[in-house]
Amino acid sequence: MNFDFSPELTAFRALVRKFVRDEVEPRANQIEEDNAIPEELVTMCKDMSLFGISIPEEYGGLGLDMVGKCGIIEELAKTHNGFTTLLSCHAGIGSMGIVEFGNAAQKAYYLPKMATGEYIGAFALTEPSAGSNAANLKTTAVRDGDSYVLNGAKHYITNALDAQVFTVMTVTDPSKGAKGITSFIVERGTPGFDIGAAEKKLGLRGSHSAELFFDNVRIPVENRLGPEGEGYINALKILANGRASMAARCLGSSEKLLELSMFHANERKQFDTEIFNFQAIQHMLANMAMEIETLRSFTYRVAWMVDQQQRVVKEAAMVKLYGSEVYNRVADTALQIHGGIGYMKDFPIERFFRDARITRIYEGTSEIQRNIIASELERDYKRKEVRL
Repeated sequence: MNFDFSPELTAFRALVRKFVRDEVEPRANQIEEDNAIPEELVTMCKDMSLFGISIPEEYGGLGLDMVGKCGIIEELAKTHNGFTTLLSCHAGIGSMGIVEFGNAAQKAYYLPKMATGEYIGAFALTEPSAGSNAANLKTTAVRDGDSYVLNGAKHYITNALDAQVFTVMTVTDPSKGAKGITSFIVERGTPGFDIGAAEKKLGLRGSHSAELFFDNVRIPVENRLGPEGEGYINALKILANGRASMAARCLGSSEKLLELSMFHANERKQFDTEIFNFQAIQHMLANMAMEIETLRSFTYRVAWMVDQQQRVVKEAAMVKLYGSEVYNRVADTALQIHGGIGYMKDFPIERFFRDARITRIYEGTSEIQRNIIASELERDYKRKEVRL
């Protein structure tokens, strides 16, 4: 396994790192206050081709593999997590359905627009009755001639207010359970398709989640994404392969928290010495660094496995679970090291602390990841001859 970045990707990472430091971070408090990503930042992202990191080169994107994409997301995650979510959701679950399962016509029409950021993508699976139980969908799609008619609702859909194109999971045959789920490409502005107001959330300011409503929304057969009945299995593939990029987000944010904590520990004085000189602080920093390095190796190993087209169901669940828990522990420790100042909204520690919490919930809760891991362990056990 070789996780080394190419010279071209190394240079691009350096460019993204500078962009994060010079352009995004100075606007972080503005994003918090306005609950919006400044348009000039979105334009800069378009100019840097950041919306195209997952889109193949033949459609105008950068065509990065999973290792390369994780390398970029790691850098983006060192700043405002709401800003990072806009890009990472688009580059991950928002676009990968069309990249992986779209037909030639769908790819030719949508992917060039998604590569430039003209179209931002979103993924609509979650419903009031279908969260962790993702197969329990109620949104229906009924065939009517050359169209399907969609009815139902989705909620907590990331990028809902910003997206122009949605990958929507529906039930086409209720009698078949998960095998009766089919996905569709739905564009903003389609008659009968409405988007609710932005949800008020604990964190991820600037990243907008909202409800989607489908009232006799007529979608042409040409917008069906893959064959009927394969939507659920395709959704699971998208989510599994994307969990490495979620771990990369947790990695980048954790690295930034360690950097901020090291700076504070060497600047803050108590009892006539820098607090770094206290063994309790040193042990906190050492534990943070140890977990971050472990997460780094694990993240890029799973990303490499994705690029090798290996089955990563178990490993992807593990790295998403571990990454989210490392990020939450690192955020908690960083706040403790900073003390009172870490609790203040004028400083980034408080923001990272709030933003970390959602990583244990969305794109599969920690409990669901453990269920997946246990299921895969049982699968592996039964495939082997075990003799005691």
